[in-house]
Amino acid sequence: MCTSLVYRDAAGRSYFGRTLELTVDLPYRVAWFPVGYAMSSHVADHPPVSFTTRYGVLAITMPARIPTKDDPIGPADLKVLEGLNDQGLTFSLLSYPMAAGAEAQVPSQTAVLSASDLGLWALGQFGSVAEVKAALATQPVKLEALAMLGGVVSPFHYLVNDATGASFVIEFHKGEMSVYDNPVRVMTNGPRFDWHLTNLDNYTFLSNVDRPTATFGDYAATQPDSGVATTGLPASNTSVGRFVRAAFYAQYTEKADTPDRAVTTLAHVMNNFDRPRGVTIDLPEAGISHLEVKGLDGPGGGAATEFTCWTSLSDLDRKLFFLRSYDACNYTRFDLTALAGADKLLVLPFQRFGGDAADGTATLKAA
Repeated sequence: MCTSLVYRDAAGRSYFGRTLELTVDLPYRVAWFPVGYAMSSHVADHPPVSFTTRYGVLAITMPARIPTKDDPIGPADLKVLEGLNDQGLTFSLLSYPMAAGAEAQVPSQTAVLSASDLGLWALGQFGSVAEVKAALATQPVKLEALAMLGGVVSPFHYLVNDATGASFVIEFHKGEMSVYDNPVRVMTNGPRFDWHLTNLDNYTFLSNVDRPTATFGDYAATQPDSGVATTGLPASNTSVGRFVRAAFYAQYTEKADTPDRAVTTLAHVMNNFDRPRGVTIDLPEAGISHLEVKGLDGPGGGAATEFTCWTSLSDLDRKLFFLRSYDACNYTRFDLTALAGADKLLVLPFQRFGGDAADGTATLKAA
């Protein structure tokens, strides 16, 4: 379960928020990839795709494999799950279990990009959605089995946004890759992205205007509270329900008049998708399909529960990134402009930014 959306302020500036939900905490790391960082993406039986970053990238990463004593995790093992570059381009990976399937054949002499490297490939080289789309039109991409997830083939789809408000989706469905312009700038999980857009046609009645009175026969009904306008919103935490709610909040939330107020407003919006442990559980006898399952602590142990491992906010105009883990109430702030002077790879585990630390830039620069 993941929810993402773009919020725009009164001046039309873009801010991006997303949550990531799983059943366990994975070894996430915050990483700064500087300009000039060299990277190669390897797919078996194909030449590598090699590139050097043109832009600085701040990202939430995860190792692609399980380390051993003789082969510890190295920089090339870090894969971008979420990131922002110094041009205001964002990249997001969201769960999509229907990704794997028979893929189009690519000649063995053709260099192929692993889907696991899409994030750094896009953020490191391009400054706009249009540039990523143009490059992707000629760059073959293949899914790979992920050792960290027990060998499951890349069960994700991907979202790219830029500071102009442009947004597009990269989606593998049963092995077939499609790209979609994203006019609502919202993304959750399955079904297919184009299905979610069609489903919005069922919600044309939605409005943020409360209708507090009505007449039924000779009875004048009066709503005793505010908020009746949201009654038609889906209430569940399913990806379908969250997509509609995210589109509603992105559309109707008050447009802030300053960037700082916009970030605060986006944080309030994303709170609507924050999920505590135990709110929903999946029992083993029901056939748990989660990729990473850990039982609940205490009574009910063995039942899996998804929770919001972390939430991130991106200010695409000021190039600021904010991160909140499950164990914190406040966000840690990262300033990409201040990080621009760091000319080497910087990596720290999430735990170094725990609690309620207000600023993580200096901590990361000292890594």
